[in-house]
Amino acid sequence: MSLNRSEKETVISDVTSLAAKAQTLVMAEYRGITVADMTQLRTNARSNGVTLSVLKNTLARRALAGSAFEVVSDQMTGPLIYGFSEDAVAAAKVVADFAKTNDKLVIRGGAFGGKALDVNGVKQLANIPSKEVLLAQLCGLLMSPISRTAVVLGALAAKKGEGETAAA
Repeated sequence: MSLNRSEKETVISDVTSLAAKAQTLVMAEYRGITVADMTQLRTNARSNGVTLSVLKNTLARRALAGSAFEVVSDQMTGPLIYGFSEDAVAAAKVVADFAKTNDKLVIRGGAFGGKALDVNGVKQLANIPSKEVLLAQLCGLLMSPISRTAVVLGALAAKKGEGETAAA
């Protein structure tokens, strides 16, 4: 069923507002995926803060014109699902993880930071740890010298305590 003009304008404005907030766009071909698998993908995406949309490519091109995602407008062919996320790696991670278990979902490309990504670029983006993991690793690095110093000082204090008890 085709959309009338006002419905098309609504879709374009919705996608434009999504693109304005998003850092990452991932596109994947969904030909042959069952409804149950697509529902599973949408559920995973929703829980990770990713918005998945099946759009007409012409409407998507119009909506993304002038945005940072315009660089991938030439890749918008065929039946595509568009994943937008405010988190830099969430969309890539959700789509790449689902594509590992379902060979019918084919990653076509994406965009991040105004640059177009190919399939390997999307997979590399998906392999980056989440923000929380990176912050935990940074805290561990910052705590390492302090904890090592505390261990050395504790060992010195224990050794000095042993020397005083032996002399008495």
